Amino acid sequence: MQQRWPERLWIVRHGESRGNVARDAAQAARLHRIETLSRDVDVPLSDRGEEQARALGRWFADQPPGERPDVVLASPYLRARQTAELMGTPPDALTFDERLREKEFGILDRLTRYGIAAEHPEQAELRQALGKFYHRPPGGESWCDVILRLRSALDTICLHHAGERVMIVAHQVVVLCLRYLIERMTEEQILAIDREGDVANCSITDYAHEPGSGLVLRRYNFLAPLLEEGAPVTAEPDAPATAAR
Repeated sequence: MQQRWPERLWIVRHGESRGNVARDAAQAARLHRIETLSRDVDVPLSDRGEEQARALGRWFADQPPGERPDVVLASPYLRARQTAELMGTPPDALTFDERLREKEFGILDRLTRYGIAAEHPEQAELRQALGKFYHRPPGGESWCDVILRLRSALDTICLHHAGERVMIVAHQVVVLCLRYLIERMTEEQILAIDREGDVANCSITDYAHEPGSGLVLRRYNFLAPLLEEGAPVTAEPDAPATAAR
């Protein structure tokens, strides 16, 4: 039987971004709005994020050839693009796919939990009633919406990269929603993992193909590459407020 899945699949969250840093500062000051001075798509890596991406690239370069990706697929958002490029990915091995983009937050974009409560209390109440899996803010996406586009992305990966070693560079919600799809989880199971803590910047979620079983999880939130390279470890939600994620 022809293999349907990639031989290996690494899913990497982008390095720390300036949006992550701005979000923490806004939350600490109890501000309503996160000041990133640009569109979410244009938010770059912080200095620490650049260091994390280079460290991850060095770690992969030191691995045996069979433990390195053949192809890298990345979100087109600047922080993900920079992460993939700073890792040393050759241009001919790098493809940007808009289906891997960050979850869209609509009218809640750039608001802290304090801003949501003050400016859109009805959305805070609706999210509490529906849960983050199904709540779709006006102009934005629910986790289900992200999952729908990721189903399409996985189909493309299986069609064009079956039997290859593939890396995805994307965002926290994308990492979690891909786990939901690949491991055939329920809403309760993936939200339980989400409650355990944030996906660390430049951490690796690692799958290997096993005949008869498909992709099997080997490691989640794997940070040894950063620790071995002496890079800083950060685990921060993306720029929009935790309440909206």
